[in-house]
Amino acid sequence: MKLAALDLDIDAFPEALDQLDGYDGAVVLLRVAGVPAGQAIVRAPLPAGRELRAALLEHADSAFWEAFLRHGMGLAPEAPPPHPLPDATVAICTRDRTDDLECCLNGLMAMSYQAPILVIDNAPSTEATRHLVERFPGVRYVREPKPGLDNARNTALREATGEIVAFIDDDAAPDRAWLATLLRNFQDPMVLAATGLTMAIELESDAQIAFQRVGGFTRGFKRMVYHRGNCDPFLAWHAGAGVNMALRRSAVALIGPFDPALDAGTRALAGGDTDLFRRVLGAGYAIAYDPQALNWHRHRRTMEELEQQIFGYECASFAVLTKALLYERNPRVLVMIAKWLRNQIPQLRRSRHYPDQRLTFNVAAAQARGAMAGPRRYFEARRRARHG
Repeated sequence: MKLAALDLDIDAFPEALDQLDGYDGAVVLLRVAGVPAGQAIVRAPLPAGRELRAALLEHADSAFWEAFLRHGMGLAPEAPPPHPLPDATVAICTRDRTDDLECCLNGLMAMSYQAPILVIDNAPSTEATRHLVERFPGVRYVREPKPGLDNARNTALREATGEIVAFIDDDAAPDRAWLATLLRNFQDPMVLAATGLTMAIELESDAQIAFQRVGGFTRGFKRMVYHRGNCDPFLAWHAGAGVNMALRRSAVALIGPFDPALDAGTRALAGGDTDLFRRVLGAGYAIAYDPQALNWHRHRRTMEELEQQIFGYECASFAVLTKALLYERNPRVLVMIAKWLRNQIPQLRRSRHYPDQRLTFNVAAAQARGAMAGPRRYFEARRRARHG
């Protein structure tokens, strides 16, 4: 199955959409007056002109209709009051993915609001990334020899010049207003981090569609400010993901740096962003999620990659729980593990009876394997981080 990933404004609708032959439908980001407002999923054959607009309105989600009605009543989209934007640096942590990186850099160059850009090359195997960055005037290249995404993120925090560091993954591309929108959320001094909406840049394979079906990186179309009163720190992933986040550099002094024993390039595989968000909320600070801070991500294209990704996410979740239990003496970890067991075991059993049972079972099984591997892998990653 193939779905087109489209970006359309309901107030400036095209008469026809080209190059949709061969697609089984479309996932459409719907904007109202240029602002991301909701989404619609339509199946082939895709109509054209007014019929397409009518079809999208029929299938639009409730978030879109709320924004559409607010706009019709003359109400502005929910956003922080206007305020001077803080100084910022954009950071891309990368390793040996120059095709993706070039796309990301081109998108950053086209943004409506510009800031210095850092490319952190994490334990590269070639000089290809450095040669690519040399083609982009004003972009600074920094090589971080220690492998691990969190090592690269910590290097970015040290090397940045702005008050805020905005992180974007190398396989993502920003919307024109991404950076300015993300930065406007820092006028509240209690907000240590901000995140944004991430949509799929392509849905060309079953794996990409499956990842998007279970939520992908999308966290909805309503602005939220998460704090300890409305979000359990162990569920901080609700607030966003590292693919689209910004952080005050002062956070390092307040809650510590990213954990070098977590995330890509370590045995723990992921979790650096979630762990940091957990510590932000646990220390009494806030995370602002702003869906108008939009970027686009290329999901994993093969089922093998997807299952490894799901394994990694669950492995990282239990790595973070292990850290919190053994090194922070947090007893709530036991409650979270009990909840996971109560939900996951029935899900694994039910997955055999779903229409796409092979996919569903494989994903559930990958989650279970990852959970079991998480504690051991965190010990290994922590030992490697301490001893190099």
